[in-house]
Amino acid sequence: MSVRRLAEDQFQPAAFAFNDENATWADKTIQKYPEGRQQSAVIPLLMRAQEQDGWVTRAAIEKIANMLDMAYIRVLEVATFYTQFQLGPVGTRAHIQVCGTTPCMLRGSEGLMSVCKSKIHHHPFERNAEGTLSWEEVECLGACVNAPMVMIGKDTYEDLTPERLSEIIDTFDAGNGASITPGPQIDRHFSSPEGGPTSLTEEAPKTKTRAKKAETEAVSAPAAPTEAARPKSTDAETNAALKTPVTAPKAAAKNAKAVEEQPGVAAPVPATAKPSLEDKNRPAGIDKPATPDDLKLISGVGPKIEGTLHELGIFTFAQVAGWKKAEREWVDGYLNFKGRIDRDDWVKQAKALAKGGEAEYIKVFGKKPR
Repeated sequence: MSVRRLAEDQFQPAAFAFNDENATWADKTIQKYPEGRQQSAVIPLLMRAQEQDGWVTRAAIEKIANMLDMAYIRVLEVATFYTQFQLGPVGTRAHIQVCGTTPCMLRGSEGLMSVCKSKIHHHPFERNAEGTLSWEEVECLGACVNAPMVMIGKDTYEDLTPERLSEIIDTFDAGNGASITPGPQIDRHFSSPEGGPTSLTEEAPKTKTRAKKAETEAVSAPAAPTEAARPKSTDAETNAALKTPVTAPKAAAKNAKAVEEQPGVAAPVPATAKPSLEDKNRPAGIDKPATPDDLKLISGVGPKIEGTLHELGIFTFAQVAGWKKAEREWVDGYLNFKGRIDRDDWVKQAKALAKGGEAEYIKVFGKKPR
């Protein structure tokens, strides 16, 4: 591991104090640990100090050490060991961590670093002229399936190209970073295959176990007795054996046919065709507004799906929030989603976003969109 040291004195502030909200949070966090074990709170307190000031200062280390009754050197050891802690000033609007581990390298992380060098600064940890942006290369960030990727703050941005990263950097530099949806930047749902599932997309046909059993019983049923084996009697009317017909094979065959006709046992029905655009259940579309809603904030909607919805005239959260059951089923069939719209509860998500944007979404679902 490379040597990690605190920033030079010229960058160090004279003092540090948690703001009122963070001070209350810090007290509650320390109280979570048993008496005599409060020093275990050192990592969360250091992280909260970094979130407040952007980086971990010497004054913050000393303040936290005093709060936890620790020697300064012990807190310094923690801060310098974990690379998640920034020991010098970083960009005020974005510090971009580019994963350079093998999977990301094979998928083009060097191109992402070239973008950072050209748009921010040639050297990592150096800020741009305005002090708003900085970058560094890091080890694995845990999104190898969606390589290459970067992390900004607590969010990851995956499946990147140099062009897409350039757009993201410009957006953050303009102060609009919150408008970008984290996660995959292509048509991929989390870490699912690109473009949607590629296997196990249909239900396996149900076996005709009961029908086969009945057929087996029919084959193994005793055959009608031969003429030689029949009881000898000249009076068939008084011979019980001759009066009882041998019906087992016919009955078994009839039962087998009945079983085959039962619901759930018949051969699988071919997949339903894509619903017609003229169908009465198609949701009503509108002309594209000047500022359409970012439908990608709805979990389950990627760039490709959003484009399809736009083609159908769906541009706002309010439209999705108003879909009735028949309309949801039409869109689900058109997108070949197999029930995903209801499983992901697009309507509830759209209602929250239409009512109060991300703030209302967080209030309802307890997390940020996507």
